[in-house]
Amino acid sequence: MTTTDTTRTGPADALAGAFAGLFGRHPDGVWQAPGRVNLIGEHTDYNEGLVLPFAINRSTTVAVAARDDRTVRLASGFPDAEPAEFDLDTFTPDQAAGWSAYPAGVAWELERAGVTVPGFDLFVSSDVPVGAGLSSSAALECAVALALSDLTGAGLGRAELADIGRRAENNVVGAPTGIMDQSASMLGTKDCAVYLDCRDLSSRPVPLGLEEAGLLCLVIDTKVSHAHASGGYAERRASCVRGARAMGVGTLRDLGAADLPSAERILDEKTFRRVRHIVTENARVARTAELLGTLGPLAIGELLDASHRSMRDDFEISCPELNLAVDAARTNGAIGARMTGGGFGGSAIALVPVNDADRARSAVLAGFAARGLPAPDVFAVLPAEGARRL
Repeated sequence: MTTTDTTRTGPADALAGAFAGLFGRHPDGVWQAPGRVNLIGEHTDYNEGLVLPFAINRSTTVAVAARDDRTVRLASGFPDAEPAEFDLDTFTPDQAAGWSAYPAGVAWELERAGVTVPGFDLFVSSDVPVGAGLSSSAALECAVALALSDLTGAGLGRAELADIGRRAENNVVGAPTGIMDQSASMLGTKDCAVYLDCRDLSSRPVPLGLEEAGLLCLVIDTKVSHAHASGGYAERRASCVRGARAMGVGTLRDLGAADLPSAERILDEKTFRRVRHIVTENARVARTAELLGTLGPLAIGELLDASHRSMRDDFEISCPELNLAVDAARTNGAIGARMTGGGFGGSAIALVPVNDADRARSAVLAGFAARGLPAPDVFAVLPAEGARRL
């Protein structure tokens, strides 16, 4: 069997074959975790706020086999991804580099949580675009976390595994992200979003009903790559901490719309706008979940639009390409559109009636071409199941 022939075998068999060709033995299993689209609720997670993401039908898949020693060998199907090898007994976070920092970080954090992780060989493949704001990193973390939990018999719950992934990204990769991405990847349910309270980590599925409403969720990957470990994301998080401290609260989750007038008096203009985004975004998440449960997805378009304006103007995490994608989709059939993910590049999403999807896609491509920009990838995604063993 070749490493790329999937015509007679499923993806798990193809990946297992690639693993065997590289490591000379069969894997103990194959695990998969999805990327995610955040329907609404951006930068609220690390402020102990509300988010509403859903797992998508784009996934990262890992084939893994335990070893008898403490050596970890990591390899990827991506042409530019260098293989990595390290010893669990001597590994420290400052040794982590590139894509291998994510699985290495998961193993490191599992050990810190009291799980004895054996050495292992791992081969990874993914169709989640990297740097597109669709949480390719969380998909990798969650696939590895579930695999190692199964192989060690640790029996960790899905919320615990999501937190292992978050800690790997914070402490080893060095990206100050919240818990949303990993929660969506671990807790996703078919045809549902995950309504997650990032203060107490309670969650519930919220039916989306896109198909019944005749809607598609289009993703517009602008190809403007971002990196969560870079300064813009960290600066926004720091500004939220400053705003909460100045307002005398633990986190911005403790503020509501009634607090905004006093916040405007107390805070400098930039910090106030950062705070206003978080406060109003939490309200939009709650309202979106409410409307999905009553009137359905056709009623949430204005909330998506308002979320994008807030991210563009108050939180200042959009970019010209994202604004172009949102505006082109919105004026060509979309009922609502917004950037999704951490910002500074990545993707926008648009809820579009099925009959208008081709028009919206063509308008986005034409808009980018008219400005001499590289063509974005425009594709539909479906709400999918969370991480699982194949």
